[in-house]
Amino acid sequence: MSDIITITGIVATDPRHIVTQAGLDIASFRLASAQRRYDSESQKWVDGETNWYTVTGFRQLAVGVTESIRRGERVIVTGKLRVRAWETEDKSGISVEIDADAIGHDLSWGTTVYTKTPRTEDTAEQPADEPNPF
Repeated sequence: MSDIITITGIVATDPRHIVTQAGLDIASFRLASAQRRYDSESQKWVDGETNWYTVTGFRQLAVGVTESIRRGERVIVTGKLRVRAWETEDKSGISVEIDADAIGHDLSWGTTVYTKTPRTEDTAEQPADEPNPF
C-alpha cells in the first residue's frame, strides 16, 4: 500500500525529461518544502527545516511538467510517497520520492495561464461528436 501525500514547495531544479525506449515519457525534478511559523517571542516569521523530495511524473503529466514548470516556481504536488534507503561504497542515506498524480502552480503565490492539451484518438474517453460536459 502506498501513502498519498500533497506537498507545496519550490521547484529546486528544472524538470529533466526523458523518453524510454518503449516510448514512455518521464519527467522529474527536486522540490524543496519548508514550513514557516510565527515566533511570538521574537515577533517575526522564522523558517523551519526544509524537506527535499524527488518528484516524478509519467506520460502526459511528464510532458505537461516539462512544458510548464520551471526552477524557482511554487507548485503543489499530490501523489504516492516512497521512502527508500540507499547505500554506495562511500555513503548511505534515504531518498524521499513522490510518484506524482497531479502537479500544478500554487495559486496562493501568483497566477498562471492554462492551455488544454489536445487529446489524441487513443486517449479520448468519449466520441468526438459528443460534446464535453465540462
